[in-house]
Amino acid sequence: MPNARNYTGLAGYSHDLPAQAAVLLVNLGTPSAPTAKAVRPYLAEFLGDQRVIEYPRWLWQLILHGIILRVRPTRSAEAYAKIWTPQGSPLRVGSEALASSMQGAIARRRPGPIRVALAMRYGQPAVADTIAQLQREGVRRLLVLPLYPQYSATSTGSVIDAVADACKGLRWPPELRIINDYHADSAYIEALADSIRAHWQSQGRGDKLLLSFHGIPERYVRAGDPYFCQCQATARLLRERLGLSENELVVSFQSRVGRERWLHPYTDETVRALAAQGVRKLDVACPGFAVDCLETLEEIAMQNREFFLEAGGESLSYISALNAQPDHVAALTELVLRHGQGWPEFDPDFDIGAAKAALTAAHQRAQAMRASIADA
Repeated sequence: MPNARNYTGLAGYSHDLPAQAAVLLVNLGTPSAPTAKAVRPYLAEFLGDQRVIEYPRWLWQLILHGIILRVRPTRSAEAYAKIWTPQGSPLRVGSEALASSMQGAIARRRPGPIRVALAMRYGQPAVADTIAQLQREGVRRLLVLPLYPQYSATSTGSVIDAVADACKGLRWPPELRIINDYHADSAYIEALADSIRAHWQSQGRGDKLLLSFHGIPERYVRAGDPYFCQCQATARLLRERLGLSENELVVSFQSRVGRERWLHPYTDETVRALAAQGVRKLDVACPGFAVDCLETLEEIAMQNREFFLEAGGESLSYISALNAQPDHVAALTELVLRHGQGWPEFDPDFDIGAAKAALTAAHQRAQAMRASIADA
């Protein structure tokens, strides 16, 4: 006989709760503090994900726990300390602001009960805890939006794993939809273009525009990951929207780890090469990051700025991520409203009065049913 499975209950849940829909934004995650003690478990969870590092488990566990987690937490903590704010991690603060702004935008567009919640793939608030809490509050339909415009198994794929793991342990999982990517969404591309234009208007325009995306190993692409193609598509659409020539916009990939070949060209090598070629002023944007984080604020705006200046450049100007800018909020709001079509809460003609009447009737039936069960 198959082993019996223990499904998570719904402590505090009532069957007469009003049904709701929710949009779950999921970002990468962040340590709770810029210290080696806080960074170590975060890195262990992140780098221990088989979606992120596709090495044989036994070998990678030896490398991770025998070498990386002995050295890297201290270095990473020093980097986090450079960007940490009085409110906390920029990624956490920015993601919360985005979720709050989207909640307001959706409420203005749809009368139905739609929650916007935030979870982190690694660290807190955890995906499983957030989904369980939403269910306890009556969420029966869940639309998941990973905050990764371009799909990769290492990012969006890992979020899908986490959502599936959370739902398969629930006795009554919610109806589920997941947005795989939005790399070519016209409103997202226009928001990027407007952000770059605004930067040029206020800060001046550089000699070239560099788009730096997070890297992944090349073998992942050969195995079928669409990430590289989607990054190139985003870059092409953005270049066309900005009216730039192919020579005026350059694409590169950052944040490589280990010795194997990752997507080329590498960002650090690219900024040095551009300076050596005579580029004096370089603008850099990171369209793969919805919210500013360590990889944008420290790796690009600090590290790569130094690389560029050391190689002979005069200035590297980082163009901020879209964060909670109004056009970004509008673009993502339109995206989730489109993907939520067909669910009653996403109906622009949702009748609140009728929903309350139905809830009252359901409440009465639930009371009667509880009474009959108690008497049985």
